[in-house]
Amino acid sequence: MGLLKQMEQVVEECESALIAKIAGNDPVELCDDLRRECDDHAVVCSQHRVLVPNEYTVELAPEVHDELAAQGGQIGQRLTDVLAQHAAKREYEWAGPLAVHVTAAPVPNGRYRITSSARTHIPAGALGPRTD
Repeated sequence: MGLLKQMEQVVEECESALIAKIAGNDPVELCDDLRRECDDHAVVCSQHRVLVPNEYTVELAPEVHDELAAQGGQIGQRLTDVLAQHAAKREYEWAGPLAVHVTAAPVPNGRYRITSSARTHIPAGALGPRTD
């Protein structure tokens, strides 16, 4: 079991290094804060069911966001992957399809801000035919 834990740590370190290349600014802290946002808004529905928000918005300072856009980075997908792995380890259930949106916004600390919400996925045909 020790070998499996070591392999998991190596994968997490590689993932953090990749995000560091993409984000440049405090990637480990950003990932930790994203995980904390998930944990802080978890709702225990029963002994075996914990529901967490499925939509996250990471607001980056405009200069950081512009730098990422210029590099063509897929930071939103990388952060989604980090969050999906975290939830899988804790056996969380999503309120709907998981999405992490990265946007530019003036943020108070000059770095980033994370918010979350639970949004259910309603298929287009679920409401019945439109009667316009």
